[in-house]
Amino acid sequence: MQHDTPSFMCELCLGRIQTDLLFPFPASPAEDREMLETVVGSVDDLLGPHAEDFRTWDRAGEMPASFVDELKDFGLFSLVIPEEHGGLGFGATGYSRTLQQIGRHDASVGVTVGAHSSIGMRGLLLYGTDAQKERYLEDLASGELIAAFCLTEPGAGSDAASIRTTAVRDGDDWVISGQKLWITNGGIAQFFTVFAKTGAPDERRRMTAFIITTDMPGVTIGTHEDKMGLRASSTTAVFFDEVRVSAEHLLGEEGQGFKVAMHILNSGRTGLAGGCVGGMKKLIELSSAHAAERHQFGRPIAEFGMIKAKLGQMVVDCYVAEAAVHVVNGLIDRGGQDYAVEAAIAKVFSTEALWRTADEALQIAGGLGYMSEYPYERVVRDSRINRIFEGTNEVLRLFIGLTAMNHVGANLSALSSSLRGIFDDPIKGFGLMNDYARRRVALATGMGIRTPRLEGLDPALQDAGTRYENAVRQLAMAVDRVLRKHGKHIIGKQFATGRLANIMIDLFVLGAVLSRVQDAVSTRGTDACARELEILDVFSRQSLRRVGEHFARIDDNEDEAIKSLADDVVEHGSFRWDTL
Repeated sequence: MQHDTPSFMCELCLGRIQTDLLFPFPASPAEDREMLETVVGSVDDLLGPHAEDFRTWDRAGEMPASFVDELKDFGLFSLVIPEEHGGLGFGATGYSRTLQQIGRHDASVGVTVGAHSSIGMRGLLLYGTDAQKERYLEDLASGELIAAFCLTEPGAGSDAASIRTTAVRDGDDWVISGQKLWITNGGIAQFFTVFAKTGAPDERRRMTAFIITTDMPGVTIGTHEDKMGLRASSTTAVFFDEVRVSAEHLLGEEGQGFKVAMHILNSGRTGLAGGCVGGMKKLIELSSAHAAERHQFGRPIAEFGMIKAKLGQMVVDCYVAEAAVHVVNGLIDRGGQDYAVEAAIAKVFSTEALWRTADEALQIAGGLGYMSEYPYERVVRDSRINRIFEGTNEVLRLFIGLTAMNHVGANLSALSSSLRGIFDDPIKGFGLMNDYARRRVALATGMGIRTPRLEGLDPALQDAGTRYENAVRQLAMAVDRVLRKHGKHIIGKQFATGRLANIMIDLFVLGAVLSRVQDAVSTRGTDACARELEILDVFSRQSLRRVGEHFARIDDNEDEAIKSLADDVVEHGSFRWDTL
């Protein structure tokens, strides 16, 4: 089923709640659930016996080839590859759930599998020709070929368009030269999705994607990077010295590489988010067990209010992160085409939730958590990168906010165009203007035409639903106000964009939680869902409190003073107020 409607969040910024994209909470077909249950259980059987090995490999900074062979034999490199090419053919939900289960065991394993499927060979699935798929997919499914994604360069991180690797035509071939940095799976991969600038030097060069394999002359792999976290996973530089490839290695159309790269990253982000949820679930198990067993002042520390606050918040964060990830996966699996903003939200929220959970889990463990023989410090190190790779959370916040405002701005432009022609067709022009004016009045006052509504909520959810509807109305008015204030200059207003993005993140996640709890209540009844209703109550209060603070700071903030202090420290290069 294809959805040709705009994204849920873009429409939410216009004050429209597309309830059919949230409700009902996504459910996998019974046959898919049976397959997934088998795979999830088998993941535990495969990885569980290696619990001590993961700590050893982290210290050594290397995952042995024999264990990578176990991953291959198990089929973990085949998760998203279609069955006709030897894969398991998982959709977004099944893939994300599998990475969640891997995330319960070890993040280095998760990123090794995820870099292969989420981004390394994802471009082949999305843009490959039939001949390319026939040539590579079977070997990628078996692990005979492991894939890596080569975009980042020494001078091009978040600004992917500034890459310097070039691909120059030579007859029917391309000659590719350049360097890629921090490539996950770089030392074990044989299949690279590589991005290079094409076009004559005197032209505006555009990015193009290519398939390159390590058996091609001119491909050199750098040394293993010594990292803070994910130490057992392979991360290297990759060098291309006049690598000659035929036109058959072009991935997608020439000059469309930026589109290819962004589509790959958007498609793969829920895999990372799923892995974060798995890590959170494992930490909750460890922390709750430790809190029950550790006694201080004659009592288990689980009885102390401050420990309860940490454990309870961990449960809330995990439940709501999983809800958001599942809703996005449902959008993808139902054939949705416009989910980039929602996928970015799932990535931002889940990576930050895991970071908070890892930090609090170590705090509950106390000094023991700081010791390397226990898993807490490793999880803290491993989880830190999640807020950086596959799009830094700062850049993704700008993407979330600007994409939605662009959608709203396009609607305003359509209104503006109608007004320019009002005297050519005054009835039509007045009708459009009148409809927009009525909508703005309704959003501002709650009177007139229908304000945003979540229809069909169980009475137990109605209070949270009403608060949600009111926040959506405020969001639409805030976006309208920010756009009218800054106009085309909004692209440079990162403080304002970031606030709107934070509001959008909380509202999407809250919408996903409402959907999940509504599904639970309708299936099992209110009494059986008391704890889930508590989670909804806690998160709705917390998230809408944050939303209210962001609304208040749109016009009343300390932005200029903060920017002034930042300029001062950059100018002087140090903190200038030492005490004696």
